[in-house]
Amino acid sequence: MKEQINISAEVSFIWETAEIIRDTYKKHQSQDIILPFVVLRRIESVLLEERNKVEKLLGNSLSKLSPSDAKNIMSKKVQASISFDNSSKFTFKILASEKDTAIKENFKSYVNGFTDNIKKILDNFGILKELNKLEKDKLIYPLIKQYAELDLSPSVVSNQKMGYIFEEVIRRFSEQTGEEAGEHFTPREIIELMVDILIDGDKIKDGELKTIYDPACGTDGMLVIGKDHILDKVNPKANVVLYGQEKQPETWAVGASDMLLKGENPDNIKYGNTLTNDQFPNETFDYMLSNPPFGVKWKKDKQDILDDTSGRFHKDMLPTIRDGAFLFLLHMISKMKPPQEGGSSIAIVFNGSPGFNGDAGSGESKIRQYLIANDLIEAIIGLPKDLFYNTNIGTYVWVLRNKKSNERKGKIQLVNAVEFSEKMPKSLGKKTKYISDKQIKQICLIYNSFKESEHCKIFDTIDFGYTKVHLELTDVNEDGNPKKETVIKKIKGQKREVTQNVKISDSEYIPLKEDINEYLKREVEKPYKIKNKTIGYEINFTQYFYKYTPLRKQEDVIKEFNDLEKENKTLLKDLGLL
Repeated sequence: MKEQINISAEVSFIWETAEIIRDTYKKHQSQDIILPFVVLRRIESVLLEERNKVEKLLGNSLSKLSPSDAKNIMSKKVQASISFDNSSKFTFKILASEKDTAIKENFKSYVNGFTDNIKKILDNFGILKELNKLEKDKLIYPLIKQYAELDLSPSVVSNQKMGYIFEEVIRRFSEQTGEEAGEHFTPREIIELMVDILIDGDKIKDGELKTIYDPACGTDGMLVIGKDHILDKVNPKANVVLYGQEKQPETWAVGASDMLLKGENPDNIKYGNTLTNDQFPNETFDYMLSNPPFGVKWKKDKQDILDDTSGRFHKDMLPTIRDGAFLFLLHMISKMKPPQEGGSSIAIVFNGSPGFNGDAGSGESKIRQYLIANDLIEAIIGLPKDLFYNTNIGTYVWVLRNKKSNERKGKIQLVNAVEFSEKMPKSLGKKTKYISDKQIKQICLIYNSFKESEHCKIFDTIDFGYTKVHLELTDVNEDGNPKKETVIKKIKGQKREVTQNVKISDSEYIPLKEDINEYLKREVEKPYKIKNKTIGYEINFTQYFYKYTPLRKQEDVIKEFNDLEKENKTLLKDLGLL
């Protein structure tokens, strides 16, 4: 868990380096310089440690070769192990030792000395484009000198710890720039819960290929934790391959570099907008995990989505332009393997809106109807508030499978885990709570037991459907007779006064399990006529776990009021106002 790993020293060091460029770069621009320097230093630290290992392995054999041959052999061995190298003579410490002499050109030579896979990552940061500005204000050398002192070697900073450092630094920058609520990291404990729910109990054979995909992968936290879970808890001999896509260039660069440093294939982490430029067309995956941005408008992508011919989206089944979160789910569903090929499992984080936004006939309602009609929703887990770094709103994990177990077919499980949290020792942004390992196990036990309880409700899929019946009511008086009104109507071209019954438009929401006519006879007192009917679906999670809180006794309220009044009088006397 993140709370048990101390990253304060490294994060404080990195955060203080932002002070060096404060007068040249505004707060929201600082990350464009600081993040690539952190990534560069980590890459170099990994490289230098690997070179030392190779040198020890080769021993005296290198000294018997010419310098160029020795360098070539070293580079091949290093790249065979970590997939990258640097052909320049420079390191951060060498650059710092040469002081400010030709620092700009030397730094360019250092960056350009990396293999193409690293240069591609650095290009997305755009650090070389900033060199003229940095040189003008004499900032290149102070930054290099500072970062030369930061030890990010794997023997000192593990991959897991480095991931947390990246996460915290980017979180702080996003907090400064005021990014939208959906653009934030997913806390590790939430990912661990999602992975436990999604993968626990699966049987994976030795060498069996399993793929994990995230269409909004950020810095790849979900992918990495998903793979670690399979190898640590299911089968260490499984063959797990990771895939993802991210549209923010700096975030993609951090994620791609992290994948490279972990020995993964960074080419599987694509750059671009998943909704408008799917980099994995026609691909399917075993497991899909995601926390897409929610509450974010997709107006600028609307035409591309309407023009999309991949079959991911349907023009009559699109969410409101104000929130595109459901679009990511539709995209993920298009990536599910057919049930006869083993099927696929999805865990996705939403806020409350996808469950109930949109009336009958709306895009959201039609999406819910599609999901339920195809029996894809397995469970929805309500999470505590205040878990995320940049928002304190309530969130939910939706679990979907196209190959449910027999007992879950035709059913949807709601798990209320809003009370399963602990208070953070120290707040991180708006994150004041976390879910402990013990609580994750409790939530998983509730989910796996598949039994109704205080925290679990199980419904037939049809329970979430309703018919919205539009009615024309005849208004009546106290005696039950129709009320009359006089209106002007055009009859045969002539305006005339006409007396008619008073009509009222109304609508009733009738559960699909109920007979419409019987319901109306029972619930509607006035004479009515059915105008039209529309099918709708809604999953209003909170209503199923609502607990009635009785009103306080009148005498208790009066006593509290009198006590407050006495306190106020005493205070006013002390102030000399009475």
